[in-house]
Amino acid sequence: MPDPGTEIKMSSKPTSKSQVGPAPKRLCSNLFLSIKVGNTALIVFVSYFGSRVHRPRLIGLGAVLVALAGLLMSLPHFISEPYRYDHVDFDLPQDSASSLCTPSQASALPSASIPAPSNSSCALYSEAPQMVVVGLMFLAQTLLGVGAVPIQPFGISYIDDFAHPTNSPLYLGILFAVTLIGPGMAYGLGGLMLRFYVDIDRMPEGGISLTPKDPRWVGAWWLGFLVSAGAVTLTALPYFFFPREMPKEEKELSFGKKILSSLDDKGENSLINQGAGNSPNKEKDGEAQLAPDLTVLQFIKIFPQVLLRNLRHPIFLLVVLAQVSMCSMVAGMATFLPKFLERQFSVTASFANLLIGTVSIPAAIVGIVTGGVLVQRLHLGPTRCATVGVLGAFTCLLLGLPLFFMGCPTHPIANVYNPSTLPENGEFLNCIQLCSCSKSDFNPVCDTRSHTEYVTPCQAGCTEVQGDPSPGHGSVIYTNCSCLISGIRNSSIISGSCESSCSHLVYPFILLISLGGAVASISHTPAFMLILRGVKNEDKSLAVGIQFMLLRVLAWMPSPVLHGSAIDTACVLWADTCGMQSLCRYYDHDLLRHRFIGLQFFFKLGTLFCFTLVFTILRQQDKEAARSKSHHNSVPQEEKLALKLEKNSGEFKV
Repeated sequence: MPDPGTEIKMSSKPTSKSQVGPAPKRLCSNLFLSIKVGNTALIVFVSYFGSRVHRPRLIGLGAVLVALAGLLMSLPHFISEPYRYDHVDFDLPQDSASSLCTPSQASALPSASIPAPSNSSCALYSEAPQMVVVGLMFLAQTLLGVGAVPIQPFGISYIDDFAHPTNSPLYLGILFAVTLIGPGMAYGLGGLMLRFYVDIDRMPEGGISLTPKDPRWVGAWWLGFLVSAGAVTLTALPYFFFPREMPKEEKELSFGKKILSSLDDKGENSLINQGAGNSPNKEKDGEAQLAPDLTVLQFIKIFPQVLLRNLRHPIFLLVVLAQVSMCSMVAGMATFLPKFLERQFSVTASFANLLIGTVSIPAAIVGIVTGGVLVQRLHLGPTRCATVGVLGAFTCLLLGLPLFFMGCPTHPIANVYNPSTLPENGEFLNCIQLCSCSKSDFNPVCDTRSHTEYVTPCQAGCTEVQGDPSPGHGSVIYTNCSCLISGIRNSSIISGSCESSCSHLVYPFILLISLGGAVASISHTPAFMLILRGVKNEDKSLAVGIQFMLLRVLAWMPSPVLHGSAIDTACVLWADTCGMQSLCRYYDHDLLRHRFIGLQFFFKLGTLFCFTLVFTILRQQDKEAARSKSHHNSVPQEEKLALKLEKNSGEFKV
């Protein structure tokens, strides 16, 4: 299910430019959580009391808050220090030769002495400005969540109130699809902005010696927020000129009249023709009723009873749980899929974002529109809507099975991963100690002969840099490397991580994810219509608010945390900054793939299970309704036969 709170995306790269803050995944999960907290706290109240206010204007005001949140999100870039990619220690220089092996200095050091981060860098980390930056981002994301509150509940109820009942599913399908254009454009915009260096407005003298493929590269994440804030401000203006109420649409769309007449003769009522007044969920006497003139205190008192009454309805509960499972899958993908592709297939962050924005998001849009067209043109009833959900979830599950086997194993990393192919004797460690390699340095280099990666040129025993590398032009070549695992002395290696051996698998991988998302998205509008047509007109906004509240509490808030925790368990090397884990340098790729795809598979199973239960219950209700109808129709026939006999015998009585 598309969520308005995710339309402004943040980069998966560290936001603290000294790379000494918390792990990016944890920070991303916490910021994502702050959106949902601000959103959930208001959505139910706004959904109910919104029936008394000017809904389009509230949508416009919410969009203005979203634009303000975008400006606040970019503010940390302008108040923080420039990003330093070579060292955590601010006292050391930032260039290609700063992490070379220096054996001449090692003689004055004990054999096991390895430099640690200086006290000055740790003091900088503990200063208050770091917390100010994180606090600003949490405030911005909270404003984003609050501003996104009116968009979908008010938009959905506004369209459904004034659209023709036959056209409403198609309009809602288009609304959901257009909502997905936001994340799609955000991924594309993020992919474009991440090609630029983060400090493009204040480049260091002499430039930088990084390329976008370098794992230390941080793109201009803040530019996307500025562009998005301007775009949202422009789109907010027209909402202030919409009327509070629109004339009710009287005509059905011309192409929607070609309906198979046999669909209405099989004992199944269409959800489109089932008005809110004919809702099968009639309130019983004595149950809490929602009046349009309740005060805030009265609403707070009666809301738990209304919520429990809806949750006791099996169809409402199961459909919402199916959507919870689906949204949990989407939330995990939206938060961590770019980083997963970057690590698993050795692609750049910008290319990963472009793939998602140009392939996965459009596929989901096509699926949502297709679902709306199916409901609108075929007049699908409740059972058939549940059937669409079962088929979509089952197909998505099947398309996800090959993903477990599509990935690249982790290449050997000296002193970090794959010890079976690396010597366990003390020769390699002694070489590191003799070079006095710092634990805080991170400047990965690759020995292309053995396809082995080293955390720094110092750990490879490199003492020289070939020539004077031009900033931003190709890889840097390190020479005279004496600690290589391949055993070749005085050899040369290149800067950057080793290329993956199966990067080509990223295309079928993203294709299967996109196809699965498209098929699962077909069930979105039918599932939503199952809920929307089961409530009264005056309760429509509140029902949508309850639904979105449950989705945020059960899916959008915990899912990124669960995915982040699962991904953390696949880390094989954490950056140690001032005695704390800051960010993950390397992952076990096979374990990362199995944990990430396995969690996605679990949520797909939950979606299929819930839709199957919905189909079973509705099927049973259809059978009971058919038996009741046949019994009801048999009584008039018997009465007519009795009257005919009485007429023939001259004993007819009035």
